[in-house]
Amino acid sequence: MRYNKNVLFGSLLALSVAAAPVSAAVSQSQADRLGKDLTPFGSPKAGNKSGTIPDWDGGLTEPPPGYEGSGQHHINPFPDDQVLFTITAANMDQYSDHLSEGVKAMFETYPTTFKVPVYKSRRTHAIPDWVAKNVKDNATSAEMVGEGAGIKGAYGGYPFPILSGNDEQKAWQVMWNHLTRWRGIYVTRRSSEVAVQQDGDYSLVTSQQEVFFNFYNPKGDESTLDNIIFYYLSFTLSPPRLAGGAILIQETLNQIIEPRNGWGYNAGQRRVRRAPNLNYDSPIAASDNLRTADDTDIFNGALDKYNWKYLGKREIYIPYNCYRIGEAGVPYSKILGISHVNPDLTRWELHRVHVVEATLKKGERHIYSKRRFYVDEDSWNAVLVDQYDSRGNLWRVTMGLPKNYYELPGVWTVLDVYHDLQARRYHVLGLDTEEPTTRVFSDKIPNKRYFSPASLRRRSVR
Repeated sequence: MRYNKNVLFGSLLALSVAAAPVSAAVSQSQADRLGKDLTPFGSPKAGNKSGTIPDWDGGLTEPPPGYEGSGQHHINPFPDDQVLFTITAANMDQYSDHLSEGVKAMFETYPTTFKVPVYKSRRTHAIPDWVAKNVKDNATSAEMVGEGAGIKGAYGGYPFPILSGNDEQKAWQVMWNHLTRWRGIYVTRRSSEVAVQQDGDYSLVTSQQEVFFNFYNPKGDESTLDNIIFYYLSFTLSPPRLAGGAILIQETLNQIIEPRNGWGYNAGQRRVRRAPNLNYDSPIAASDNLRTADDTDIFNGALDKYNWKYLGKREIYIPYNCYRIGEAGVPYSKILGISHVNPDLTRWELHRVHVVEATLKKGERHIYSKRRFYVDEDSWNAVLVDQYDSRGNLWRVTMGLPKNYYELPGVWTVLDVYHDLQARRYHVLGLDTEEPTTRVFSDKIPNKRYFSPASLRRRSVR
């Protein structure tokens, strides 16, 4: 028997709402602060008292001279900025209060090579006016469904720009802001990922990716979501042993009542098959098992395996405005060091972050017993993650290297880097400086049938 998906989802959603507590939206008077003393996305406009974090002045919304449009590798809008100081293993104690535990562990693991070049802080994040309007509407209507399982009453913008409720609810809200953050409407990209071994050796896996952010479809609304946040397609181009394979993901809004839909195309068998295990801690083969399925995009997927706690805000040094590492023509060999990416190509700044801790629930299984997320207060991008093994030891450190894509405008990561401190290997996702283009953003709205299993097979066999 076939069921209407919308009817089935509506029934399941009703059951979910009835069975679990729902966190409340904020009042209209609170929402009216957005665009006044708060930025349109919820962070304080004011900087810190010392002036080391500046006031938000509208962000970066105009490209620098010479930039011709989406797809061109970005021109550094701050070419004259100089390193203010460099944090190393030798002086890290001086800056300890402004470092994450994972960054401290990087200094301890790679004391002679890892360093943090600190630049002037620039709050470059911005969003289009129509997204800002949606954010303000969401503030008074968005609610949490179940125990962080999903959201309702939100569309086209961050659902929870102003956090409310207890520490558990605030943690869920931060993570949902990350999961639904603004990254454009439709984006395509050809890029490579690598697993770098202890001796610095690596092999590229190159793919073509396409993402339609259904949550930001300007022609839709919450009623047209059909429980899908975004559609993702990836076609492997090289090496030859993997070429022709493809992955299709339909990312669901509530993964407890409807797990994400995933399919894989095997070029050798010329068959499309469901990929039901592409979630949680399933290893990603192209990363040489250095990245789990829910590590992708720094974090993605359901929240149900962990107990969540909001730990407040901190001022720490995080990667930000990382234009140099994404400039056209920079050889991958210059980016990829033996133990970590070339620190001279990175840029770190002092920013305020939301700190969220996730502790594995009793009876649940996951390779990480605890995860601590550091989420940029402006863009809601998770930019640093500390990840602990089953014995409680810090095991892996994830870093997102963001910049402002001024053609959007908005801040998103250039590269995502996953370090295994015990194996002394790391994985990099998003290399494209040797490609003719970078991410191409478009307001074009593709037909949703384009992201179907049947379409996956047709496109893969071309």
